[in-house]
Amino acid sequence: METFLLIATVYLMTMVIAVPLSARLGLGSVLGYLIAGIVIGPVLGLAGTPGEMADLQHFAEFGVVMMLFLIGLELEPQALWQMRKRLLGLASMQIVGTVVLLALVGMALGQDWHVSVTLGMILALSSTAIVLQTLSEKSLMHTPGGRGAFAVLLTQDIAVIPMLALMPLLATRAPLPQAEEHIGEAFMHALPGWAAALVTLGAVGAVVLIGQYLIRPLFRWVYTARLNELDTAMALLIVVGIASLMEFVGLSPALGTFLAGVMLAGSEFRHELEGQIAPFKGLLLGLFFITVGAGMNFRLLSEYPVTVIGITVTVIAIKALILHLIARLTGIRGRDRMLFTLSLAQAGEFGFVLISYAVSLAILPRLVAQGFLLVIALSMLATPLLFILSDFISRRIAEERASDIADEISEQQPIIIAGVGRFGQVLNRLVTMSGYKTTVLDHDLEVIQLMRRFGFKGYFGDPTRPEILMAAGLDKARVLVAALDDPEANLRLIRYAREKRPDIVIIARARDRIDVFRLYAARADHIVRETFDSSLRAGRYVLENMGLSPYEASELERIFYRMDRAHLRELAEVWKPGVPVDENPEYIALSRDLNRHLENALMERFAHGPSAAPIVADQDEAPEHGLTRPGRPGGR
Repeated sequence: METFLLIATVYLMTMVIAVPLSARLGLGSVLGYLIAGIVIGPVLGLAGTPGEMADLQHFAEFGVVMMLFLIGLELEPQALWQMRKRLLGLASMQIVGTVVLLALVGMALGQDWHVSVTLGMILALSSTAIVLQTLSEKSLMHTPGGRGAFAVLLTQDIAVIPMLALMPLLATRAPLPQAEEHIGEAFMHALPGWAAALVTLGAVGAVVLIGQYLIRPLFRWVYTARLNELDTAMALLIVVGIASLMEFVGLSPALGTFLAGVMLAGSEFRHELEGQIAPFKGLLLGLFFITVGAGMNFRLLSEYPVTVIGITVTVIAIKALILHLIARLTGIRGRDRMLFTLSLAQAGEFGFVLISYAVSLAILPRLVAQGFLLVIALSMLATPLLFILSDFISRRIAEERASDIADEISEQQPIIIAGVGRFGQVLNRLVTMSGYKTTVLDHDLEVIQLMRRFGFKGYFGDPTRPEILMAAGLDKARVLVAALDDPEANLRLIRYAREKRPDIVIIARARDRIDVFRLYAARADHIVRETFDSSLRAGRYVLENMGLSPYEASELERIFYRMDRAHLRELAEVWKPGVPVDENPEYIALSRDLNRHLENALMERFAHGPSAAPIVADQDEAPEHGLTRPGRPGGR
C-alpha cells in the first residue's frame, strides 16, 4: 500500500509540473502526459511491483471510459443527422481508404491479413484531443480545413463502435490466458467469432434502451433531492454501472458509456452530467496517458531505430496521401487542403485502447503491440511538427498563388484597405457609401469574388508583398487601413508602409492589447481594437438592466471609453517586446494604479447625483476605439 501511494504521488506530481510546461510550449496536454510518462517510466519501474502498477493502470484506464461518455454527450443525434453528408462522405472515405491501404501494406510486408486489418483500423484513427486543441489554439476551427478535420475526427470517434464489434471476428486464436478471468470474459472467449459479434450487438442494444428509457427518469428522481453530492453519485453510477455491465459480458466498457452518452445528448441533464464527470475524466485520462508513456518499450526503439521510425514515417505518409486525395476530391483547396492533410496524419489516443483490446483477443502478438504503441506515441509527438509544416507549406502556396493569379490593379485611389474580413467589410461600406473611393486588397480569392457579387470592387493579391502594395498606389495614397486577419502579416504591412511612406496615415486593426502595443511600436497612427466598442455597448446594456438610467449607463460607458484609451497609451510606453505582461513589474504596477484610478472615476461620477459634471480623461483624445499616436489629427 505504501508503494502504491508513492507511485500515485509520483504520477500526480509529474502531472502538475510537466503538463503546464508542455501547454506553455504549445505541445498540448496529451503530449505533456505522454512525455511525463516517458520520463518517469524508469522511476516507476523501480518503485513499484507489477501488481501495484497494474492496479494504478486500471484506475487510469477508467479515464478513457469517462472520455467516451463525455464525447457521446456532445454527439446529439439531431446534430449528427445534419452533418450526415460530411460524416458519410468526407470522413468515411478517410477511414475506409486508410484501413484498406494500411492493410495492403501490412500484407505486402508478410503480416497475416487479420493482423493487417486490425492494425489498419487502429492506425486509421487520429488524435481527437491533440488536433481539436491545436485547431482551437490557432483559431482554425471555423476554416474549411478545420471543419473538415472536425468532421473526420467526429466520425472516427463513432467508428470506434464498429471496430470494437468487428475485432472478435478477426480473432483466429484462443485469447491469451489471464491470471484472473471473470465470468463474462470466460463466456465470451468460449463463443465462436460470429456468436461473440451477436452478443456484442445485443449488449449495445441493451445500453441504448437503458439510456433512452431508464436513466432519464432515474436522474429526475435523484435530482428532486437537491443535493449536489447525489448528482455526482448519480453521474458516476451511470458511467460505472454501464461500464460494469459491458465488462461482465466481456465487452469494452468504453463502448457502452459512449452509447449511453449519445442517448443522453438531448437530455435536459446533459450539462449537469458533463459538469459532474469532467473533473474525474480529466484526472484519470491524464493518468492513462502517463501510464501509456511509462509502459512504452523504448528498448525496441534503441534496438530497431530504423524499423520503428520508418514505420512511423510510413504511417504518417500513407494517412497524409489518403487525406490529400480526399481533399482534392471534395474540393478543399489551397491552405485548407494542407491543413486538412497534415493535421490528421498522426495516429490517435484511441489506438492505445484498441491495441489493448486486440491483445486481449490474441489478434496481435505482444511484441507487435508494444512496437505499434511506440509508433502511435511517436506520431503523436510529431503532431506539432506537422502543424508547423502545414503553416510553412500554406504560406508558400499562398505566395505562389498570389504571384501567379494576382489581379492587375487598374485604379489607384486615395484610400487603401488591406483586408476585407468581418472588420474591413464594414469599414469599406461606410467609407464608400459616404462618397469616397477605395482600393481594396485581400489575399483570399473567395472573399474578393463574394464582394464583387454584391457590387463592391476589390482586387485579389497579398497586401504584404511590396509590388502589390505599390501597384495599389501606396506612393500616392493618403490613408492605409491595415485590417488583415493575420496579426503578423498586419505588422509586416505596417512596417513596410511606414518605411516607404513616413507621411501616410495608417489605421490599424488590433485583436487585443498586446497587438495594440506592437502596432504602436510599428508607428501606426490610429489603432482600433476590433471588439472594444461592441464590448462597451454590451456592458452598457448590462448597467441599464441593473437599474441605471440610459443616460447614466451611457455616461459611464463614455468615461470608461475615454480613460481606457488614455491609459492604453501610458501602458504602451512601459510595454517590453518579448516579455509577457505578467512578468513585467513596471507594467503590472502601472496597470494596477490605472485600474484604481478608473474605478474611482466611475464610482464618483454619480456620487453626487446625475447632475455632476462629466469626467474628461483627455480633452485632445480622438474618438477612436483603440489608440492614437500623439501629434496626429484626431478629427473624424
